[in-house]
Amino acid sequence: MARRSQEQIKKDEKKLIRELQKNARMSIDEIAQTCGFSRQKVWRMMKRLEEEKHIWGYHSVIDTAKLGKNRYILLIRRSTEPVDDAIRKIVDLTLHKKGADIGVDIEGSSYVHGRFDWIILFTAEDIKVAKQFSMVLEKEYHSVISEVHLLEELFPVSKCGLVNPNKDKITEFI
Repeated sequence: MARRSQEQIKKDEKKLIRELQKNARMSIDEIAQTCGFSRQKVWRMMKRLEEEKHIWGYHSVIDTAKLGKNRYILLIRRSTEPVDDAIRKIVDLTLHKKGADIGVDIEGSSYVHGRFDWIILFTAEDIKVAKQFSMVLEKEYHSVISEVHLLEELFPVSKCGLVNPNKDKITEFI
């Protein structure tokens, strides 16, 4: 395939992905119209992106406060000990089960570069449950964790590229 053609495919895919990030519930016809593509082209691109695991799934942006939950961020710094078993437990979602057992829903878990090595995003009923989850992790992975910081999200200004429709309420937190 010609280089220009490959470049155009990538450009079109990025355009489609941006639209899906804005609203994954749009119909294929609406996406096609917004992007200026045919319905068939959108369907083929989405199918290929899903098969190649560029698109993992679709989700809604939720106001967790209306569900009686708060969002937390757990920053973890690892020790110098080998992490083979710990990584397996993280990747096979052992963390998710331990969290669910105490009322924690893990939204995201990422290995990162920087001052900390792992970030876990989760929701819980309150700070007490969030701290309990933090302590469960520290106990489970005591040999590979050297430091943990728990942060509570006070007000989300934007999520997933979408601006909070209640953004004016941030003044209540500042």
